Amino acid sequence: MFGNKIIIMKKYPLPPFNKETAIQKVQMAEDAWNSKDPITVSMAYTEDTEWRNRDQFINGRHEVQEFLKNKWQNELDYKLKKELWAFLDNKIAVRFEYEYKNKDGICYRAYGNENWEFDENGLMQKRYASINDLEIKKSERKF
Repeated sequence: MFGNKIIIMKKYPLPPFNKETAIQKVQMAEDAWNSKDPITVSMAYTEDTEWRNRDQFINGRHEVQEFLKNKWQNELDYKLKKELWAFLDNKIAVRFEYEYKNKDGICYRAYGNENWEFDENGLMQKRYASINDLEIKKSERKF
Protein backbone atom coordinates (compact mmCIF):
# COMPACT_ATOMS: atom_id res chain seq x y z
CA MET A 1 0.00 0.00 0.00
CA PHE A 2 1.41 3.40 -1.00
CA GLY A 3 -0.74 6.21 0.36
CA ASN A 4 -4.24 5.20 -0.67
CA LYS A 5 -3.02 3.19 -3.64
CA ILE A 6 -2.25 -0.51 -3.69
CA ILE A 7 0.85 -1.22 -5.74
CA ILE A 8 0.69 -4.53 -7.56
CA MET A 9 4.10 -5.79 -8.56
CA LYS A 10 4.32 -7.48 -11.95
CA LYS A 11 7.26 -9.55 -13.16
CA TYR A 12 7.18 -9.78 -16.94
CA PRO A 13 6.71 -11.87 -18.97
CA LEU A 14 3.31 -12.84 -17.61
CA PRO A 15 1.53 -16.17 -18.03
CA PRO A 16 0.23 -17.89 -20.02
CA PHE A 17 3.68 -18.64 -21.39
CA ASN A 18 4.69 -19.50 -24.93
CA LYS A 19 8.08 -20.97 -25.83
CA GLU A 20 9.74 -17.56 -26.17
CA THR A 21 8.41 -16.15 -22.88
CA ALA A 22 9.12 -19.40 -21.00
CA ILE A 23 12.74 -19.31 -22.19
CA GLN A 24 12.92 -15.64 -21.18
CA LYS A 25 11.58 -16.46 -17.70
CA VAL A 26 14.15 -19.25 -17.26
CA GLN A 27 17.01 -16.96 -18.34
CA MET A 28 15.84 -14.25 -15.94
CA ALA A 29 15.85 -16.78 -13.10
CA GLU A 30 19.34 -18.01 -14.03
CA ASP A 31 20.66 -14.45 -14.11
CA ALA A 32 19.08 -13.57 -10.77
CA TRP A 33 20.39 -16.68 -9.01
CA ASN A 34 23.89 -16.11 -10.42
CA SER A 35 23.82 -12.63 -8.84
CA LYS A 36 23.88 -14.43 -5.46
CA ASP A 37 21.79 -11.57 -4.07
CA PRO A 38 18.98 -12.97 -1.86
CA ILE A 39 16.89 -9.78 -2.13
CA THR A 40 17.10 -9.65 -5.95
CA VAL A 41 16.22 -13.34 -6.24
CA SER A 42 13.36 -13.16 -3.74
CA MET A 43 11.60 -10.35 -5.58
CA ALA A 44 10.63 -12.79 -8.34
CA TYR A 45 8.47 -14.70 -5.82
CA THR A 46 5.12 -13.95 -4.23
CA GLU A 47 5.07 -12.76 -0.60
CA ASP A 48 3.59 -16.14 0.38
CA THR A 49 5.68 -18.29 -1.98
CA GLU A 50 5.90 -22.00 -1.19
CA TRP A 51 9.12 -23.93 -1.79
CA ARG A 52 10.42 -27.43 -1.40
CA ASN A 53 14.18 -27.47 -1.79
CA ARG A 54 15.63 -30.94 -1.28
CA ASP A 55 14.24 -31.84 2.16
CA GLN A 56 13.48 -28.26 3.24
CA PHE A 57 10.11 -26.55 3.16
CA ILE A 58 10.38 -22.77 2.85
CA ASN A 59 7.38 -20.45 3.08
CA GLY A 60 7.27 -16.77 2.25
CA ARG A 61 9.70 -14.27 0.78
CA HIS A 62 11.46 -13.62 4.10
CA GLU A 63 12.28 -17.33 4.57
CA VAL A 64 13.50 -17.44 0.95
CA GLN A 65 15.89 -14.56 1.67
CA GLU A 66 17.26 -16.29 4.78
CA PHE A 67 17.61 -19.61 2.95
CA LEU A 68 19.52 -18.00 0.07
CA LYS A 69 21.74 -15.96 2.38
CA ASN A 70 22.78 -19.17 4.18
CA LYS A 71 23.11 -21.08 0.89
CA TRP A 72 25.63 -18.67 -0.60
CA GLN A 73 27.61 -18.40 2.63
CA ASN A 74 28.22 -22.16 2.35
CA GLU A 75 28.23 -22.71 -1.43
CA LEU A 76 31.21 -20.65 -2.59
CA ASP A 77 32.09 -19.86 -6.24
CA TYR A 78 28.48 -20.71 -7.12
CA LYS A 79 27.61 -20.80 -10.84
CA LEU A 80 24.25 -21.99 -12.21
CA LYS A 81 22.91 -22.98 -15.62
CA LYS A 82 19.15 -23.53 -16.20
CA GLU A 83 17.40 -25.01 -19.23
CA LEU A 84 13.71 -24.98 -20.14
CA TRP A 85 12.28 -28.49 -20.01
CA ALA A 86 8.54 -27.88 -20.51
CA PHE A 87 5.83 -25.24 -20.04
CA LEU A 88 2.04 -24.99 -19.98
CA ASP A 89 -0.11 -21.97 -19.14
CA ASN A 90 1.35 -20.64 -15.85
CA LYS A 91 3.76 -23.52 -15.20
CA ILE A 92 7.39 -24.06 -16.22
CA ALA A 93 9.66 -27.05 -15.64
CA VAL A 94 13.43 -26.64 -15.80
CA ARG A 95 16.51 -28.83 -15.51
CA PHE A 96 19.60 -27.29 -14.06
CA GLU A 97 23.11 -27.87 -12.89
CA TYR A 98 25.32 -25.72 -10.76
CA GLU A 99 28.78 -25.88 -9.32
CA TYR A 100 30.23 -24.66 -6.06
CA LYS A 101 32.85 -25.44 -3.48
CA ASN A 102 32.29 -25.76 0.23
CA LYS A 103 34.28 -24.02 2.96
CA ASP A 104 36.76 -26.94 2.95
CA GLY A 105 37.48 -26.33 -0.75
CA ILE A 106 35.70 -29.50 -1.95
CA CYS A 107 33.98 -28.94 -5.32
CA TYR A 108 30.51 -30.16 -6.21
CA ARG A 109 28.18 -30.21 -9.17
CA ALA A 110 24.50 -30.28 -8.33
CA TYR A 111 21.92 -31.60 -10.80
CA GLY A 112 18.21 -31.16 -10.54
CA ASN A 113 14.75 -30.33 -11.75
CA GLU A 114 12.40 -27.59 -10.68
CA ASN A 115 8.67 -27.19 -11.17
CA TRP A 116 7.46 -23.60 -11.07
CA GLU A 117 3.96 -22.15 -10.84
CA PHE A 118 3.30 -18.43 -11.37
CA ASP A 119 0.49 -16.12 -10.34
CA GLU A 120 -1.24 -13.80 -12.82
CA ASN A 121 1.36 -11.07 -12.11
CA GLY A 122 4.27 -13.26 -13.21
CA LEU A 123 5.55 -13.89 -9.67
CA MET A 124 6.50 -17.44 -8.78
CA GLN A 125 4.13 -18.77 -6.15
CA LYS A 126 5.42 -22.34 -6.02
CA ARG A 127 8.90 -23.80 -6.53
CA TYR A 128 9.58 -27.49 -6.05
CA ALA A 129 13.22 -28.55 -6.50
CA SER A 130 14.76 -32.01 -6.53
CA ILE A 131 18.56 -31.80 -6.32
CA ASN A 132 21.48 -34.25 -6.18
CA ASP A 133 25.09 -33.29 -5.43
CA LEU A 134 28.14 -34.98 -6.93
CA GLU A 135 31.63 -34.36 -5.60
CA ILE A 136 33.97 -33.38 -8.44
CA LYS A 137 37.62 -32.45 -8.84
CA LYS A 138 38.42 -28.77 -9.31
CA SER A 139 39.74 -29.66 -12.79
CA GLU A 140 36.29 -31.07 -13.70
CA ARG A 141 34.45 -27.79 -13.18
CA LYS A 142 32.66 -26.65 -16.34
CA PHE A 143 31.55 -23.22 -15.19
